[in-house]
Amino acid sequence: MTVPIRTINPWTWQDPLGYAQAIEVSAGSHALYCAGQTAIDAAGQPSHAGDIAAQAALALDNLETVLDRAGYAMADVARLNYYVTDTAAFFAIYPHVIERLQRLGCRPASTLLQVAGLAFPELLVEIEATAFR
Repeated sequence: MTVPIRTINPWTWQDPLGYAQAIEVSAGSHALYCAGQTAIDAAGQPSHAGDIAAQAALALDNLETVLDRAGYAMADVARLNYYVTDTAAFFAIYPHVIERLQRLGCRPASTLLQVAGLAFPELLVEIEATAFR
């Protein structure tokens, strides 16, 4: 049995890099596996160097864009993984992240990982999600 898979790409900058922003798998319920979202603008350029709060906000904006394009909402997110280069800096802005998630009805299982670096040196946070509906 072949499971239907749909690729979600709100932008085009990732196409030459060979990956998708999200993959939806339809097998009974629908599952959407989102690529890690960062402070990358619509042209594929890093934004807000050195500002983890602004980067986290843009990463969440980008995640919402991917979810919306696929017909999902933040309330459908069951899992969020956070990759950060500085956990102390992230914990300082985390109350803003939590407030936003709660306002949107998102209460996911989560993992926070500190990493040595992300795709571009100026990136400080990446947020990966899985959503179901």
